[in-house]
Amino acid sequence: MKILLTGAAGFIGMTTALKLLARGDEVVGLDNLNDYYDVTLKQSRLNRLLPHANFRFVKLDVGDRPGTTALFAEEKFDRVIHLAAQAGVRYSLQNPHAYVDSNIVGFVNILEGCRHSGVQHLVYASSSSVYGGNTKMPFSEHDSVDHPVSLYAATKKANELMAHTYSHLFGLPTTGLRFFTVYGPWGRPDMALFLFTKAILEGRPIDVFNHGNMQRDFTFVEDIVEGVVRVLDRVATANPAYDANVADPATSNAPYRVFNIGNNNPVPLLDFIACIEDALGKKAEKRLLPLQDGDVPATYANTDALNDWVGFVPGTSVQDGIARFVAWYRGYYRV
Repeated sequence: MKILLTGAAGFIGMTTALKLLARGDEVVGLDNLNDYYDVTLKQSRLNRLLPHANFRFVKLDVGDRPGTTALFAEEKFDRVIHLAAQAGVRYSLQNPHAYVDSNIVGFVNILEGCRHSGVQHLVYASSSSVYGGNTKMPFSEHDSVDHPVSLYAATKKANELMAHTYSHLFGLPTTGLRFFTVYGPWGRPDMALFLFTKAILEGRPIDVFNHGNMQRDFTFVEDIVEGVVRVLDRVATANPAYDANVADPATSNAPYRVFNIGNNNPVPLLDFIACIEDALGKKAEKRLLPLQDGDVPATYANTDALNDWVGFVPGTSVQDGIARFVAWYRGYYRV
C-alpha cells in the first residue's frame, strides 16, 4: 500500500515506518522537524529511514493547509497514519497556541485531505490523557471522557470528535488509538525514562512528582507499533449493534472506532525507577515533589476491545523494555 505517515521523524513514527517498509509498503513520511526537542535526534531517526527505496521524506507542517492539500492531491494515498502532533502535557500550560495550530488545525487538514482523495482508512493518535479526571480503573473506551485536565488532552478528545464527524458525514473510516505512556529506544527527551536516565548518569537528582505515588501503564514502542499496523490493516466499520439510546463513545453507526493501546499493566513509578537503576547499575537521588498541574496520578488501559478487534497482546516487560532503552541510550550518546 501507499501510506502517508505523519510525524515520521518522531519516536513512534520512525518505528512504525520501519515496520511498514519491512513488509513492503511504500511510505511517504511527513514531519516539520520542529525544535520542541533536539532536532538532531529527529534527524538521526530520519537517517534510519532515508536509505529505504520505498521511503520518501516530505518536510511539511500539517498546519500548512495549501501544502497539505497539494500533497494529498498529488500522491493519492491508500491509507494514512497520523501521528504528527504537538506532544506533551506540561508544555501545553505555557504554549497553548502550539496545540491548536498542530492538533486542531493540522488534524482538520488531514481529515480534509483524506476526504477529498478517497483514502481508505485514517488511523490517528489519540492519548490516554483524554481520561483526565476519571478515577475508575482500568480506563475503558466505553466510559465518558468529558473532563480533560490539560489542553493537550482536550485537543486529543477534539480529534476523536472531529474524526467521528467525518466518518458520519463522508463515510471516511477512522480509527483513533489512545496511546498509554510509550517508551523505548529512540524515545523522546521530554519523557520520564529519558530524563531519569540522563540525570542518573550525570549524577543529578531526579524530580519525582506526587511524591512517587504515581502509576503508569508503560507500553513498549514495538508493542505499540505492532498494534498500529494491525489496526491499519483492519478498516474501521460501523458497529451493527450500536444503539443511539445508550450511546457508546468507542463505536458508532458510522465507520468509526476508538481503542486503548497500552500494556494493560500499570507500574508504580518507584518500581519503574528501580528498573532504570538496575539497568544503569547506579542509584538515583530522588527529589520528591507535588503532583504537577495537568498531570494525573494513574493510568491503566483496558485493552480487551483492541484484543478482540486485532488480537493485540503486548509482550514486552518493563524490565526488558528499560534495558533495551538504556542500551540504546548508552550507544547513541556514547556514555
